[in-house]
Parts: sequence; C-alpha cells; structure tokens
Amino acid sequence: MFPIQYEGDIFRPPSEARSLILQATIGCSHNRCTFCAMYKFKKYRERDLGELEREISAAGRTWPHTRRIFLADGNALTLATEKLEFILQRLNEAFPRLERVSVYGNPQDLLNKETAELALLGRLKLGMIYLGLESGSASLLEEIDKGATPAEMVEGAQRAKEAAIPLSITIINGLAGREGTVEHALESARLLNEIDPEYLGLLSLMIIPGTIIHRRVEEGRLTPLGPWEMLQEIKLMVEQLSLSNCVFRANHASNYLPLKAVLSRDRETLVAALDDVLQRKAPGSLRGEDYRLL
Repeated sequence: MFPIQYEGDIFRPPSEARSLILQATIGCSHNRCTFCAMYKFKKYRERDLGELEREISAAGRTWPHTRRIFLADGNALTLATEKLEFILQRLNEAFPRLERVSVYGNPQDLLNKETAELALLGRLKLGMIYLGLESGSASLLEEIDKGATPAEMVEGAQRAKEAAIPLSITIINGLAGREGTVEHALESARLLNEIDPEYLGLLSLMIIPGTIIHRRVEEGRLTPLGPWEMLQEIKLMVEQLSLSNCVFRANHASNYLPLKAVLSRDRETLVAALDDVLQRKAPGSLRGEDYRLL
C-alpha cells in the first residue's frame, strides 16, 4: 500500500518537482482570491496529527533518503506554530538526511506568527516559504480579495527574513488586465524592492471558468493581456527592480516564455532579451495556449 494518502488535486511549485509531498492541511484557509480555482472543491481543514504522524513514519521507512519535503495544501503555514513544530520534529526523526521542508503561505499566515515562532520553525528545517503576493497594487489586491495590503505584506515578509527563512515570492502577470497593466507592473516592482526576496517567480494569469475574474472578463470589465502584452508587462516590471541577490524564474507552465536570471547580475541582459523578443515577435517563439497549464 502507498504510504501517503492524497485528497483531491495536489499543487506544488515547479522547484518542488523532486520533493516528497505531504498534505498537512486540506485546501486553502483563505480561498477567496477571485482568480483562483485550485481549492474551490475542497473545504479547508487540518489533518489529524496522529494520522499524519503515522503517514510520516511509513514514508520514512519507504523513502529514508528523502532530502526535501513540501507540505501541502494551499497554505499549510496557517497551522498553529505548535502543530508545525510537531510535524517538523516528526519529519526530522523519520528522515535522517532531511535538508529542507517548504510550504505555501499567505501574507496573513506570516502576520499571525511572531518572528521568534518563525525562527523556531527555521531551526527545525523549515527552509522555504512560497509566498503568493500576486501584485503590489493596493487597489488590485483589494479587487482580487487577497486579504492583505502591501504594507501588511512587507511586515509579514520582514518577519520571515528576520527569522532567516528564505522567501520565494509569486507575482501574477496579467492580473490587472490591459486596464491596469502599468500600475500592476510598477507597484509590484516597488513592493518587491521593499521586500528584497531571495527568490521571485512569475506566473501568467490563467482565466479559469467559474472564477470571479472569468465573469469579469465575460462582462467586459477586464480585458486580458495578449502574449506580447504579457511580456511587455514583465519587461516594465523587471526594468524597475533593484534586488540584492534574487533568483528569478518564469518557468511555470502558465508562462508564454520561460525566463531565468539572477537579477543582481543579469537584469540588463534579461531586459535586452525581452526587448529582442518583443521587437522580432517571431512566430512560434512563445508557448501556445494549448500548452499553458496551471
């Protein structure tokens, strides 16, 4: 029997492709973002710790050499610090070669934890928090019902940085449509410069039927960006970035053009490459719609 049981679809960051995935929670505790359909068919709940402990023990016997583990679902960081401490302790016991545990988090989850609590989790090998900020525009964050302001995002991110836990921040290109593309790009760059994350990942908006943002598009209240407009938005944002040592990736399946760079070193090269692609607009140079996925 497979030692780990999963409920529903499982989502993980591209960089966790080789990680062992454990569901510490089911669904997303916020689950109100207007663009997201990932957890709409799951009612949020926490896994029973005894059940999870047995699963961890069985997985440890099956894959004792595991080095990286990702805790699903949508924001397992929302768990109380005592519960996360228990889970991390069990993981360290079951996997002697464990190097890093990572987790999705919402801005609210960081605000609900003190720096000392995060530092404790970091000592137990919580080594990466994937933080979906989506935008730096205050008006857009309110419109998509993100549940946090830019100032609150900065405060939460600062707690993680003070606790020495690296952040991988996500921004969603195209989220403001054609109407708000410039503000979205500039304000996102401003927020990122203030936070100065270790990692930055870009997704491109996927308009999913049944979501509120899909309804807005159908009603003509939001004009989706085309592929070239999406790249123009990325270029405008990257031009404004001034980050100290940030690994940049736009390699998600939603992206029209895979991109990667270390922004402190490669920003000008990246901007020049985007300029070149935008000027040439060569047929077949971008990923087709049929190949874009969540």
